[in-house]
Amino acid sequence: MLFFKTLPPEEAKQLSPVTLAFVGDAVYTLCVRSKLVLTADRRPAELQKLSAAAVSAHGQSALLRRVESLFTEEEHGIFMRGRNAKKATKSKNADVAEYNRSTGFEAVLGYLYLTGDEQRIYQLLEAGNAD
Repeated sequence: MLFFKTLPPEEAKQLSPVTLAFVGDAVYTLCVRSKLVLTADRRPAELQKLSAAAVSAHGQSALLRRVESLFTEEEHGIFMRGRNAKKATKSKNADVAEYNRSTGFEAVLGYLYLTGDEQRIYQLLEAGNAD
């Protein structure tokens, strides 16, 4: 549940894709941590290790491979902007392609969150985690 006014899609699209990814990273981290806590009775150190693996550029890139074909045209455009954006930092543990793809994925999540489309976030994450 959002505690602020959502942005209209037109305004959210005006944000930098790296800014959208900044929000999307937090959204994805919260979703992963919530799922772990609700589905696994583990110690915090184990939860942190599992969370870090999922939230890593490598983990996000793997999830993205499973959901990218489900993106709407709008989501695909946001993904491409995030993937191609100039970033101020470089990944310490992922190759450039994975890092860029994960940034694009985070941009999509950030966009969906800021526009209030939490249901779509959950649809994508559920589809990506279906075994």
